[in-house]
Amino acid sequence: MKHVIIGNGPTGLVAAETLRRLQPDAEIALIGDENEPPYSRMAIPYFLHGNISEAGTHLRKAHDHYAKQGIHLIEGRVAKVDPKAKQIEFASGERRPYDRLLIATGSRPIMPPVPGIDLPNVHTCWTLEDARAIAAKAKPGSRVLQLGAGFIGCIIMEALAARGVTLTVVEMGDRMVPRMMTPTAGAMIKKWVEGKGVAVHCNSGVTRIDAGSDKGLLGKIVDAVTGGATPAAGSLKVSLSTGASLEADLVICAAGVRPNIEFLAGSGISMERGIRVDNAMRTSVADIYAAGDVTEAPGFHTGKPELNAIQPNAVDQARVAAHNMAGGASSSGGSLAINVLDTLGLISTSFGQWQGVPAADGGTGVELVDPVRNGYLSLQFKDDVLIGATSIGWTDHVGALRGLVQTQAPLGEWKARLLADPTQFMVAYLATAQKAA
Repeated sequence: MKHVIIGNGPTGLVAAETLRRLQPDAEIALIGDENEPPYSRMAIPYFLHGNISEAGTHLRKAHDHYAKQGIHLIEGRVAKVDPKAKQIEFASGERRPYDRLLIATGSRPIMPPVPGIDLPNVHTCWTLEDARAIAAKAKPGSRVLQLGAGFIGCIIMEALAARGVTLTVVEMGDRMVPRMMTPTAGAMIKKWVEGKGVAVHCNSGVTRIDAGSDKGLLGKIVDAVTGGATPAAGSLKVSLSTGASLEADLVICAAGVRPNIEFLAGSGISMERGIRVDNAMRTSVADIYAAGDVTEAPGFHTGKPELNAIQPNAVDQARVAAHNMAGGASSSGGSLAINVLDTLGLISTSFGQWQGVPAADGGTGVELVDPVRNGYLSLQFKDDVLIGATSIGWTDHVGALRGLVQTQAPLGEWKARLLADPTQFMVAYLATAQKAA
Protein backbone atom coordinates (compact mmCIF):
# COMPACT_ATOMS: atom_id res chain seq x y z
CA MET A 1 0.00 0.00 0.00
CA LYS A 2 1.39 3.39 -1.05
CA HIS A 3 0.30 6.29 1.15
CA VAL A 4 1.18 9.83 0.07
CA ILE A 5 0.63 12.78 2.41
CA ILE A 6 0.89 16.33 1.07
CA GLY A 7 1.81 18.63 3.95
CA ASN A 8 4.35 17.87 6.69
CA GLY A 9 2.98 19.96 9.54
CA PRO A 10 1.42 18.46 12.68
CA THR A 11 -1.59 17.11 10.74
CA GLY A 12 0.47 15.32 8.12
CA LEU A 13 2.98 13.97 10.61
CA VAL A 14 0.36 12.60 13.02
CA ALA A 15 -1.35 10.91 10.09
CA ALA A 16 1.95 9.41 8.90
CA GLU A 17 2.83 8.05 12.34
CA THR A 18 -0.68 6.67 12.81
CA LEU A 19 -0.49 4.92 9.43
CA ARG A 20 2.88 3.44 10.32
CA ARG A 21 1.46 1.99 13.54
CA LEU A 22 -1.54 0.54 11.70
CA GLN A 23 0.32 -0.70 8.62
CA PRO A 24 3.94 -1.60 9.42
CA ASP A 25 4.70 -2.61 5.82
CA ALA A 26 3.10 0.29 3.96
CA GLU A 27 5.06 2.85 1.95
CA ILE A 28 4.56 6.30 3.48
CA ALA A 29 5.74 9.53 1.81
CA LEU A 30 5.42 12.84 3.64
CA ILE A 31 5.80 15.90 1.40
CA GLY A 32 6.69 19.45 2.46
CA ASP A 33 7.62 22.43 0.31
CA GLU A 34 10.05 24.14 2.71
CA ASN A 35 13.74 23.35 3.15
CA GLU A 36 13.16 22.63 6.83
CA PRO A 37 12.49 19.57 8.97
CA PRO A 38 8.79 19.20 9.85
CA TYR A 39 8.06 21.96 12.38
CA SER A 40 5.18 23.60 14.20
CA ARG A 41 4.03 27.03 13.05
CA MET A 42 2.47 27.50 16.49
CA ALA A 43 5.99 27.32 17.97
CA ILE A 44 7.34 30.20 15.85
CA PRO A 45 6.25 32.95 18.30
CA TYR A 46 8.09 31.11 21.09
CA PHE A 47 11.21 31.16 18.90
CA LEU A 48 10.75 34.91 18.36
CA HIS A 49 10.18 35.35 22.09
CA GLY A 50 13.51 33.63 22.73
CA ASN A 51 11.99 30.80 24.76
CA ILE A 52 13.16 28.11 22.32
CA SER A 53 15.76 27.68 19.61
CA GLU A 54 14.94 26.88 15.99
CA ALA A 55 15.37 23.21 16.87
CA GLY A 56 12.66 23.67 19.49
CA THR A 57 10.13 24.28 16.71
CA HIS A 58 10.83 20.88 15.15
CA LEU A 59 8.00 18.40 15.60
CA ARG A 60 10.35 15.52 16.33
CA LYS A 61 13.73 16.19 17.89
CA ALA A 62 15.66 13.00 17.03
CA HIS A 63 17.41 13.40 13.68
CA ASP A 64 16.74 9.76 12.73
CA HIS A 65 13.08 9.69 13.83
CA TYR A 66 11.66 9.55 10.30
CA ALA A 67 14.11 6.91 9.10
CA LYS A 68 13.28 4.72 12.09
CA GLN A 69 9.57 5.18 11.40
CA GLY A 70 10.02 4.34 7.73
CA ILE A 71 8.53 7.70 6.73
CA HIS A 72 10.05 9.05 3.51
CA LEU A 73 10.45 12.84 3.75
CA ILE A 74 10.22 14.58 0.36
CA GLU A 75 10.85 18.27 -0.30
CA GLY A 76 8.85 19.63 -3.21
CA ARG A 77 5.80 21.63 -4.20
CA VAL A 78 2.85 19.62 -5.50
CA ALA A 79 1.32 21.35 -8.49
CA LYS A 80 -1.40 18.90 -9.49
CA VAL A 81 -3.40 15.88 -8.35
CA ASP A 82 -4.46 13.41 -11.03
CA PRO A 83 -7.10 11.07 -9.53
CA LYS A 84 -7.58 9.10 -12.76
CA ALA A 85 -3.93 8.11 -12.87
CA LYS A 86 -3.75 8.07 -9.04
CA GLN A 87 -0.67 10.26 -9.19
CA ILE A 88 0.50 13.60 -7.87
CA GLU A 89 2.64 15.92 -9.98
CA PHE A 90 5.34 18.19 -8.57
CA ALA A 91 6.16 21.65 -9.91
CA SER A 92 9.30 20.04 -11.35
CA GLY A 93 7.15 17.77 -13.52
CA GLU A 94 8.04 14.63 -11.58
CA ARG A 95 5.12 12.35 -10.77
CA ARG A 96 4.52 10.00 -7.86
CA PRO A 97 1.81 7.30 -7.62
CA TYR A 98 -0.42 6.67 -4.63
CA ASP A 99 -2.97 4.17 -3.46
CA ARG A 100 -4.36 6.50 -0.80
CA LEU A 101 -3.71 10.24 -0.71
CA LEU A 102 -4.07 12.64 2.22
CA ILE A 103 -4.15 16.39 1.61
CA ALA A 104 -2.93 18.24 4.72
CA THR A 105 -1.62 21.41 3.11
CA GLY A 106 -2.95 23.74 5.81
CA SER A 107 -3.30 27.46 5.26
CA ARG A 108 -1.26 30.45 4.18
CA PRO A 109 -1.38 34.10 5.29
CA ILE A 110 -3.78 36.48 3.61
CA MET A 111 -2.00 39.46 2.09
CA PRO A 112 -4.49 42.33 1.80
CA PRO A 113 -4.55 44.15 -1.57
CA VAL A 114 -2.81 47.18 -0.09
CA PRO A 115 -0.40 49.30 -2.17
CA GLY A 116 3.09 48.83 -0.75
CA ILE A 117 2.37 45.50 0.94
CA ASP A 118 5.38 44.07 -0.93
CA LEU A 119 7.88 46.69 0.25
CA PRO A 120 11.01 45.63 2.14
CA ASN A 121 10.46 45.34 5.90
CA VAL A 122 6.85 44.17 5.39
CA HIS A 123 6.60 40.54 6.48
CA THR A 124 4.19 37.80 7.38
CA CYS A 125 5.02 35.60 10.39
CA TRP A 126 4.15 32.15 9.10
CA THR A 127 7.37 30.30 8.31
CA LEU A 128 10.72 29.84 9.99
CA GLU A 129 12.19 31.95 7.19
CA ASP A 130 9.77 34.74 8.16
CA ALA A 131 10.74 34.37 11.80
CA ARG A 132 14.45 34.65 11.04
CA ALA A 133 13.88 37.88 9.12
CA ILE A 134 11.71 39.35 11.88
CA ALA A 135 14.17 38.35 14.61
CA ALA A 136 16.92 40.19 12.74
CA LYS A 137 14.84 43.37 12.49
CA ALA A 138 12.62 43.53 15.59
CA LYS A 139 15.20 45.13 17.86
CA PRO A 140 14.51 46.90 21.17
CA GLY A 141 13.10 50.33 20.43
CA SER A 142 12.22 49.64 16.80
CA ARG A 143 8.76 50.77 15.72
CA VAL A 144 6.65 47.77 14.70
CA LEU A 145 3.15 47.93 13.29
CA GLN A 146 1.14 44.71 13.24
CA LEU A 147 -1.84 44.36 10.94
CA GLY A 148 -4.40 42.07 12.60
CA ALA A 149 -5.38 41.25 16.19
CA GLY A 150 -6.91 37.83 15.75
CA PHE A 151 -5.83 34.64 17.51
CA ILE A 152 -2.56 34.28 15.57
CA GLY A 153 -1.95 38.03 15.70
CA CYS A 154 -2.19 38.08 19.50
CA ILE A 155 0.36 35.27 19.80
CA ILE A 156 2.75 37.14 17.49
CA MET A 157 2.08 40.37 19.39
CA GLU A 158 3.24 38.80 22.65
CA ALA A 159 6.50 37.66 21.05
CA LEU A 160 7.12 41.11 19.58
CA ALA A 161 6.40 42.85 22.88
CA ALA A 162 8.91 40.57 24.59
CA ARG A 163 11.57 41.79 22.15
CA GLY A 164 11.18 45.34 23.50
CA VAL A 165 9.78 46.96 20.36
CA THR A 166 7.40 49.91 20.28
CA LEU A 167 4.31 48.13 19.08
CA THR A 168 1.13 49.31 17.37
CA VAL A 169 -1.67 46.92 16.38
CA VAL A 170 -4.28 47.74 13.72
CA GLU A 171 -7.47 45.62 13.61
CA MET A 172 -10.35 46.02 11.15
CA GLY A 173 -12.85 44.49 13.59
CA ASP A 174 -14.55 46.40 16.36
CA ARG A 175 -12.53 44.54 19.02
CA MET A 176 -9.52 42.36 19.53
CA VAL A 177 -9.84 38.66 18.64
CA PRO A 178 -13.25 39.24 17.00
CA ARG A 179 -13.62 35.63 15.83
CA MET A 180 -13.03 34.26 19.32
CA MET A 181 -14.28 36.84 21.81
CA THR A 182 -17.61 38.55 22.47
CA PRO A 183 -17.66 42.36 22.14
CA THR A 184 -17.32 42.80 25.92
CA ALA A 185 -14.47 40.28 26.16
CA GLY A 186 -12.63 41.71 23.15
CA ALA A 187 -12.85 45.20 24.64
CA MET A 188 -11.43 43.89 27.94
CA ILE A 189 -8.46 42.36 26.14
CA LYS A 190 -7.86 45.64 24.30
CA LYS A 191 -7.82 47.57 27.57
CA TRP A 192 -5.40 45.04 29.08
CA VAL A 193 -3.05 45.21 26.09
CA GLU A 194 -3.06 49.02 26.07
CA GLY A 195 -2.21 48.92 29.78
CA LYS A 196 0.90 46.93 28.80
CA GLY A 197 2.06 49.73 26.49
CA VAL A 198 0.75 48.46 23.13
CA ALA A 199 -1.21 50.95 21.00
CA VAL A 200 -4.35 49.37 19.51
CA HIS A 201 -6.47 50.80 16.68
CA CYS A 202 -9.75 48.90 16.17
CA ASN A 203 -12.25 49.64 13.40
CA SER A 204 -9.25 50.59 11.33
CA GLY A 205 -7.56 49.21 8.24
CA VAL A 206 -4.31 49.87 6.41
CA THR A 207 -4.97 51.62 3.09
CA ARG A 208 -1.39 51.93 1.81
CA ILE A 209 2.24 51.59 2.81
CA ASP A 210 4.89 53.98 1.49
CA ALA A 211 8.56 54.62 2.04
CA GLY A 212 8.89 56.76 5.15
CA SER A 213 10.61 60.09 5.71
CA ASP A 214 13.61 58.74 7.62
CA LYS A 215 15.92 55.75 7.62
CA GLY A 216 14.37 54.44 10.80
CA LEU A 217 16.11 52.45 13.50
CA LEU A 218 16.96 49.55 11.19
CA GLY A 219 18.61 51.83 8.65
CA LYS A 220 20.62 53.57 11.35
CA ILE A 221 21.82 50.21 12.71
CA VAL A 222 22.91 49.12 9.23
CA ASP A 223 24.68 52.46 8.68
CA ALA A 224 26.48 52.10 12.00
CA VAL A 225 27.64 48.59 11.17
CA THR A 226 28.61 49.20 7.54
CA GLY A 227 29.65 52.83 7.71
CA GLY A 228 26.95 53.63 5.19
CA ALA A 229 28.50 51.32 2.60
CA THR A 230 25.43 49.10 2.38
CA PRO A 231 22.15 50.90 1.56
CA ALA A 232 19.37 49.98 3.96
CA ALA A 233 15.62 50.12 3.52
CA GLY A 234 14.27 53.09 5.40
CA SER A 235 11.20 53.50 7.55
CA LEU A 236 7.66 52.93 6.34
CA LYS A 237 4.71 55.31 6.35
CA VAL A 238 1.49 53.39 7.02
CA SER A 239 -1.77 55.11 6.12
CA LEU A 240 -4.94 54.04 7.95
CA SER A 241 -8.58 54.10 6.88
CA THR A 242 -9.26 56.56 9.70
CA GLY A 243 -7.08 59.16 7.96
CA ALA A 244 -4.21 58.77 10.42
CA SER A 245 -0.70 57.76 9.36
CA LEU A 246 2.05 56.08 11.36
CA GLU A 247 5.79 55.64 10.89
CA ALA A 248 7.16 52.14 11.35
CA ASP A 249 10.48 50.36 10.94
CA LEU A 250 8.79 47.01 10.43
CA VAL A 251 5.26 45.93 9.44
CA ILE A 252 3.96 42.45 10.32
CA CYS A 253 0.91 41.23 8.41
CA ALA A 254 -1.27 38.90 10.51
CA ALA A 255 -4.55 39.54 8.73
CA GLY A 256 -5.78 35.95 8.72
CA VAL A 257 -5.22 32.80 6.67
CA ARG A 258 -6.86 30.85 3.84
CA PRO A 259 -6.60 27.16 2.90
CA ASN A 260 -4.00 26.03 0.37
CA ILE A 261 -6.25 24.49 -2.27
CA GLU A 262 -5.38 26.20 -5.57
CA PHE A 263 -3.23 23.30 -6.78
CA LEU A 264 -6.33 21.07 -6.71
CA ALA A 265 -8.04 22.89 -9.58
CA GLY A 266 -9.26 20.37 -12.15
CA SER A 267 -8.92 17.42 -9.76
CA GLY A 268 -12.67 16.96 -9.33
CA ILE A 269 -12.35 17.33 -5.55
CA SER A 270 -15.31 19.27 -4.13
CA MET A 271 -14.19 22.59 -2.66
CA GLU A 272 -15.69 25.85 -1.48
CA ARG A 273 -13.55 27.89 0.91
CA GLY A 274 -11.75 24.65 1.75
CA ILE A 275 -11.89 20.97 0.80
CA ARG A 276 -15.28 19.46 1.60
CA VAL A 277 -14.94 16.29 3.69
CA ASP A 278 -17.29 14.03 5.60
CA ASN A 279 -16.80 12.81 9.19
CA ALA A 280 -14.46 10.10 7.89
CA MET A 281 -12.27 12.80 6.27
CA ARG A 282 -13.13 11.48 2.81
CA THR A 283 -13.24 13.95 -0.04
CA SER A 284 -15.61 13.64 -2.98
CA VAL A 285 -12.98 11.60 -4.87
CA ALA A 286 -12.28 7.97 -4.01
CA ASP A 287 -9.08 7.23 -2.06
CA ILE A 288 -8.39 10.91 -1.43
CA TYR A 289 -8.71 12.24 2.11
CA ALA A 290 -8.10 15.65 3.66
CA ALA A 291 -7.50 16.84 7.21
CA GLY A 292 -6.62 19.97 9.14
CA ASP A 293 -6.86 23.65 8.28
CA VAL A 294 -7.38 22.92 4.59
CA THR A 295 -10.78 21.31 5.18
CA GLU A 296 -14.38 22.36 5.49
CA ALA A 297 -15.53 19.61 7.82
CA PRO A 298 -18.95 19.03 9.39
CA GLY A 299 -19.39 21.22 12.46
CA PHE A 300 -19.85 19.63 15.87
CA HIS A 301 -23.14 21.45 16.55
CA THR A 302 -24.49 22.19 13.08
CA GLY A 303 -23.23 19.31 10.92
CA LYS A 304 -22.66 21.91 8.20
CA PRO A 305 -19.27 22.46 6.50
CA GLU A 306 -17.09 24.77 8.60
CA LEU A 307 -13.55 26.11 8.39
CA ASN A 308 -12.08 25.65 11.85
CA ALA A 309 -8.33 26.16 11.70
CA ILE A 310 -7.23 25.00 15.14
CA GLN A 311 -4.70 22.31 16.00
CA PRO A 312 -6.81 20.06 18.28
CA ASN A 313 -9.30 19.52 15.45
CA ALA A 314 -6.51 19.05 12.93
CA VAL A 315 -4.80 16.33 14.96
CA ASP A 316 -8.10 14.54 15.58
CA GLN A 317 -8.90 14.66 11.88
CA ALA A 318 -5.40 13.33 11.05
CA ARG A 319 -5.96 10.24 13.18
CA VAL A 320 -9.43 9.65 11.72
CA ALA A 321 -8.13 10.00 8.17
CA ALA A 322 -5.21 7.63 8.82
CA HIS A 323 -7.46 4.94 10.31
CA ASN A 324 -9.71 5.08 7.27
CA MET A 325 -6.81 5.15 4.81
CA ALA A 326 -5.63 1.95 6.49
CA GLY A 327 -9.02 0.32 5.91
CA GLY A 328 -10.68 1.17 9.21
CA ALA A 329 -14.02 2.79 9.93
CA SER A 330 -13.25 5.80 12.11
CA SER A 331 -15.39 8.92 12.40
CA SER A 332 -14.85 12.42 13.74
CA GLY A 333 -17.34 13.89 16.18
CA GLY A 334 -17.31 17.12 14.21
CA SER A 335 -15.26 20.28 14.11
CA LEU A 336 -15.46 22.17 17.41
CA ALA A 337 -14.09 25.62 18.25
CA ILE A 338 -11.49 25.18 21.03
CA ASN A 339 -9.43 28.33 21.68
CA VAL A 340 -7.06 29.09 24.55
CA LEU A 341 -5.04 32.30 24.31
CA ASP A 342 -2.44 34.02 26.48
CA THR A 343 -2.35 37.74 25.63
CA LEU A 344 0.48 39.42 27.54
CA GLY A 345 -0.41 37.38 30.61
CA LEU A 346 -4.21 37.54 30.31
CA ILE A 347 -5.69 34.07 29.71
CA SER A 348 -8.84 33.81 27.60
CA THR A 349 -10.79 30.86 26.22
CA SER A 350 -13.73 30.19 23.95
CA PHE A 351 -15.45 26.92 23.17
CA GLY A 352 -18.18 25.81 20.79
CA GLN A 353 -20.84 28.25 19.66
CA TRP A 354 -19.58 31.03 21.92
CA GLN A 355 -21.68 33.59 20.00
CA GLY A 356 -24.88 31.80 21.03
CA VAL A 357 -27.97 31.17 18.92
CA PRO A 358 -31.15 33.26 18.50
CA ALA A 359 -33.88 33.05 21.12
CA ALA A 360 -36.21 31.74 18.41
CA ASP A 361 -33.94 28.67 18.22
CA GLY A 362 -34.00 28.13 21.98
CA GLY A 363 -31.00 30.33 22.72
CA THR A 364 -30.37 32.02 26.06
CA GLY A 365 -27.20 33.29 27.67
CA VAL A 366 -25.61 34.97 30.65
CA GLU A 367 -22.63 37.29 30.92
CA LEU A 368 -20.58 38.09 34.04
CA VAL A 369 -17.99 40.89 34.16
CA ASP A 370 -15.59 41.27 37.09
CA PRO A 371 -13.41 44.33 36.31
CA VAL A 372 -11.53 44.11 39.61
CA ARG A 373 -9.94 40.75 38.73
CA ASN A 374 -10.13 41.21 34.95
CA GLY A 375 -12.57 38.33 34.94
CA TYR A 376 -15.28 37.54 32.41
CA LEU A 377 -17.65 34.65 31.76
CA SER A 378 -20.22 34.16 29.02
CA LEU A 379 -22.33 30.98 28.88
CA GLN A 380 -24.58 30.28 25.89
CA PHE A 381 -27.37 27.72 25.95
CA LYS A 382 -29.70 26.08 23.47
CA ASP A 383 -32.66 24.81 25.47
CA ASP A 384 -30.93 23.25 28.51
CA VAL A 385 -27.62 22.36 26.83
CA LEU A 386 -24.50 24.52 27.08
CA ILE A 387 -23.39 25.06 23.48
CA GLY A 388 -20.72 27.73 23.93
CA ALA A 389 -18.64 29.58 26.49
CA THR A 390 -16.15 32.44 26.69
CA SER A 391 -13.89 33.28 29.61
CA ILE A 392 -11.18 35.73 30.58
CA GLY A 393 -9.06 35.39 33.69
CA TRP A 394 -10.51 31.99 34.64
CA THR A 395 -7.79 29.35 34.68
CA ASP A 396 -9.04 26.96 37.38
CA HIS A 397 -11.16 24.11 36.00
CA VAL A 398 -11.79 25.95 32.73
CA GLY A 399 -11.66 22.58 30.98
CA ALA A 400 -15.05 21.89 32.56
CA LEU A 401 -16.54 24.48 30.20
CA ARG A 402 -15.22 22.53 27.24
CA GLY A 403 -16.50 19.33 28.85
CA LEU A 404 -20.03 20.68 29.23
CA VAL A 405 -20.03 21.91 25.62
CA GLN A 406 -18.57 18.72 24.19
CA THR A 407 -20.69 16.22 26.11
CA GLN A 408 -23.91 18.12 25.28
CA ALA A 409 -25.27 16.93 28.61
CA PRO A 410 -28.81 18.17 29.42
CA LEU A 411 -28.43 20.50 32.39
CA GLY A 412 -31.97 20.32 33.75
CA GLU A 413 -32.21 22.45 36.89
CA TRP A 414 -28.54 23.41 36.54
CA LYS A 415 -29.33 25.74 33.65
CA ALA A 416 -31.26 28.07 35.97
CA ARG A 417 -28.46 27.87 38.54
CA LEU A 418 -25.85 28.80 35.94
CA LEU A 419 -27.95 31.68 34.63
CA ALA A 420 -28.03 32.97 38.21
CA ASP A 421 -24.33 32.28 38.90
CA PRO A 422 -22.20 31.23 35.91
CA THR A 423 -19.15 30.69 38.13
CA GLN A 424 -20.72 27.39 39.25
CA PHE A 425 -19.84 25.70 35.95
CA MET A 426 -17.44 23.23 37.57
CA VAL A 427 -20.07 22.04 40.06
CA ALA A 428 -22.57 21.75 37.20
CA TYR A 429 -20.09 19.69 35.20
CA LEU A 430 -19.50 17.28 38.06
CA ALA A 431 -23.23 16.97 38.74
CA THR A 432 -24.11 16.23 35.11
CA ALA A 433 -21.19 13.81 34.73
CA GLN A 434 -22.28 11.92 37.83
CA LYS A 435 -25.84 11.79 36.57
CA ALA A 436 -24.68 10.49 33.17
CA ALA A 437 -22.62 7.77 34.88
